[in-house]
Amino acid sequence: MPTARRPMSDVQKDRPWLFRTYAGHSTAKASNALYRGNLAKGQTGLSVAFDLPTQTGYDSDHQLARGEVGKVGVPISHLGDMRTLFDDIPLEQMNTSMTINATAPWLLSLYIAVAEEQGADVTKLQGTVQNDIIKEYLSRGTYICPPKPSLRLITDVAAFCYTSVPKWNPMNVCSYHLQEAGATPEQELAFALATACAVLDDLKGKVPEEDFPILVGRISFFVNAGIRFITEMCKMRAFVDLWDEICRDRYGVENEKFRRFRYGVQVNSLGLTEQQPENNVYRILIEMLAVTLSKKARARAVQLPAWNEALGLPRPWDQQWSLRMQQIMAYETDLLEYDDLFDGNPAIDRKVAELKEVARAELANLDSMGGAVAAIEYMKSRLVDSNADRVNGIEKGSTVVVGVNKYVECEPSPLMDEDGGIMTVDPAVEADQIARLNAWRDGRDAGAVKAALAGLRAAAQDGTNIMGPSITAAKAGVTTGEWAETMRQVFGQYRGPTGVSRAVSNKTEGLDEIRSAVDAMSDKLGRRLKFLMGKPGLDGHSNGAEQIAFRARDCGMEIDYEGIRLTPDEIIAAARREEPHVIGLSILSGSHMPLVEDLMGKLRAEGLDHIPVLVGGIIPDEDARKLRAMGVARVYTPKDFELNRIMFDIVELADPEAVAAE
Repeated sequence: MPTARRPMSDVQKDRPWLFRTYAGHSTAKASNALYRGNLAKGQTGLSVAFDLPTQTGYDSDHQLARGEVGKVGVPISHLGDMRTLFDDIPLEQMNTSMTINATAPWLLSLYIAVAEEQGADVTKLQGTVQNDIIKEYLSRGTYICPPKPSLRLITDVAAFCYTSVPKWNPMNVCSYHLQEAGATPEQELAFALATACAVLDDLKGKVPEEDFPILVGRISFFVNAGIRFITEMCKMRAFVDLWDEICRDRYGVENEKFRRFRYGVQVNSLGLTEQQPENNVYRILIEMLAVTLSKKARARAVQLPAWNEALGLPRPWDQQWSLRMQQIMAYETDLLEYDDLFDGNPAIDRKVAELKEVARAELANLDSMGGAVAAIEYMKSRLVDSNADRVNGIEKGSTVVVGVNKYVECEPSPLMDEDGGIMTVDPAVEADQIARLNAWRDGRDAGAVKAALAGLRAAAQDGTNIMGPSITAAKAGVTTGEWAETMRQVFGQYRGPTGVSRAVSNKTEGLDEIRSAVDAMSDKLGRRLKFLMGKPGLDGHSNGAEQIAFRARDCGMEIDYEGIRLTPDEIIAAARREEPHVIGLSILSGSHMPLVEDLMGKLRAEGLDHIPVLVGGIIPDEDARKLRAMGVARVYTPKDFELNRIMFDIVELADPEAVAAE
């Protein structure tokens, strides 16, 4: 006799994860409208993207902010901007994630100040501030101060939140950008967990011993899920097990609740392709499976990129499409009705065990170096090396990317409209933001600002928790640039390692033809062909620049690469000093037009315009035409994945006769 099916009404469903969309652009007012629209469409949490000046602690009118204002997120220069950003959004009822790191104490202070203005009970605020500066040194580049004081600021936020904002996650260990920078699953596990250990070690002396487990329980994680979704799902199960081990064995946390691995995820933007971008919809869905299928390793919050993010800024409709994907998975399927689907699966258990074994060994290695902070240079070099393997695999075809290196013939996409299928930020936004910033400065109490900055400086110097003085400064009208400049004055600035040494690697197989061409051109030039790689502006996504420098070095060129966040003047000074034969610029933030125009003008003024310039970035076709009209010799976008082709271009452009003929 067949077993009767249990009535649907008897099935106890799990609650779905938080639905988020990483969003923010142009101005606080425009971003507020976007947030309210997304919430009306069923989004259940906010995820705020800040622009690069805000992330790196500069006001919108700073020299380094030129061309960057509102491009990759929303500019927040002061309390008025934050007030506008959350207008008509009740923060006491919201769960807000803020992707902010170096200026995390400041942005959280502004958020708390706005919540108090709204009449919210601050102890009920829920959300997350990323606040992971270690991964900024390794992959994303929005750091300000050296590692040790930066770690102190992280733990100040954590120590403040557990008593004053107890439902807030004060630190989000972010392995997302590690994978974007080339990390293997094992490296992502080890480097992220080592970062968490560094934070907890520093926290130990800041709270009473009996409260320490509570703080451990507030640490959350933000991870990446790539296209190899079985491996990625196993990675998440490994994260759960390893974090439980660390909390129990290293920190003596007995309560299982405080050892729970709590994480949010954004699926892999690195794997989105400019070619045949409509295929990205399938990639995003498959990657979401890795963090939703396994109940024991299911994400607490999911944010999905839009199909067109390899092309530029997504439109509201594009973000809606990704939100609907989450809602269909959560509400139309039966996924949330079942226990873990993978328990007892021998293939899954074997893969999880392998990942844990390698990650434990790497964690022990990092511990032997003194922990994550002491091992930053080592971890950076390992990421650059792993990313080189990834790039080589795509270039050689051993790693198939549909539409990029296989099945490239296709029909034109009807999703691409006359605007290129993306949203563009009006250049007038920057001037408008600066005008409002100046009006804010003119309208505040100068005495209150001076006193607040003095209190902030004193706290930074004497070790007082930075959050109280930061909230006072926020209410007094202090700006983002003023807060960060105080930190710079007390703690100093920092330039992280590039991960690209001058020594040739062991990845020269298949480069014989290019190496011979470099040698021949060097003989013709009378010295070794020299290539200067520069990253102007605030864009800290250095993966592409590192791989170009890495390959140029392995092809036999002499390279000069000083890392991220250079002003055009600093690149000009390097060109005068190093006398390169070719200059390469990498700009991924969308600020290529003003930055390149500035640099090309200064090259002409210095009599250096004979040096050919290459530019790479997420650059629309119309912008590429304008750049070439400025005198740029070559323009590359993500579809130009064959690094060897770029190397041959450098050799060709280094020939003064060829350049003169061109």
